[in-house]
Amino acid sequence: MPLHDFHCRKCEMNFDRLVRGDTPITCPGCGSDQVDKLLSAPQAPGRSKDIIAAGRAAAAREGHFSNYSASDQARTRRR
Repeated sequence: MPLHDFHCRKCEMNFDRLVRGDTPITCPGCGSDQVDKLLSAPQAPGRSKDIIAAGRAAAAREGHFSNYSASDQARTRRR
């Protein structure tokens, strides 16, 4: 199911939903069915491994390893 962004005309709330083509959409804030489907920004493909590696490197520089698994923590601390 694709993820779509929506805007409620009644309460001005923006929200996203995983929807099928025939699923009726209602606003989670006010329950209105007066919603508009918004254009979503495309996601850059294939960059997630680079982003994770950069985040882990930044965490290691700052001295915390909370986003590493136990085995990765042990291996990183030995370096």
